Amino acid sequence: MTAPLLAGFLLGLSLILPIGAQNAFVLRIGLRGEHVLAVCLTCAVSDAVLILTGVSGFARLSAEVPWAETVLRYGGAAFLLAYGARSFMAAFGSASLRPSDAAPSGLGRAVFTCLALTWLNPHVYLDTVVLIGSISTQFDKGKGLFTTGAMLASFVFFFSLGFGARFLKPLFARPVTWRILDTAIGLIMWATAARLLLNESAG
Repeated sequence: MTAPLLAGFLLGLSLILPIGAQNAFVLRIGLRGEHVLAVCLTCAVSDAVLILTGVSGFARLSAEVPWAETVLRYGGAAFLLAYGARSFMAAFGSASLRPSDAAPSGLGRAVFTCLALTWLNPHVYLDTVVLIGSISTQFDKGKGLFTTGAMLASFVFFFSLGFGARFLKPLFARPVTWRILDTAIGLIMWATAARLLLNESAG
């Protein structure tokens, strides 16, 4: 009975582990200690909704709405470019000198950014809706456990990343470390946007 649960958990974890825009944002939120619970919960619940959508068979709808991927691709790329520029500005501006001195971001803004990084990323749909949804068909009676395992992986990962980031705070006590992190986040955002746009050109 535990085999489908473990299979779903390992698959979900393998898909979410690679560093990306969403993970980088959660890491920064965790390091700053701002709205960590709300952001982690938003990411995990969003993944759970997408996984349920895929397992429920809605992945087939993507073939009936071909323009949806294009809208998500360009909308996501535009958002990532803007957020990346903001990260570069933070890296080389005075606000990055001491994170404790920087004005905290509001809860609404943090959650909105988190939602945008999640729902405007076409790769999220490929991973959760299409891939997990299609693999779930391999399980008959164990589909519920497989789905639970995949959703559990998202909750474990995001809460571990968000709340575990505080153990890295001594490293981030130096302003130069925050400059490096903000620069890395900016590069990740722009690289993800470029990948979205280049994949569209290649297609």
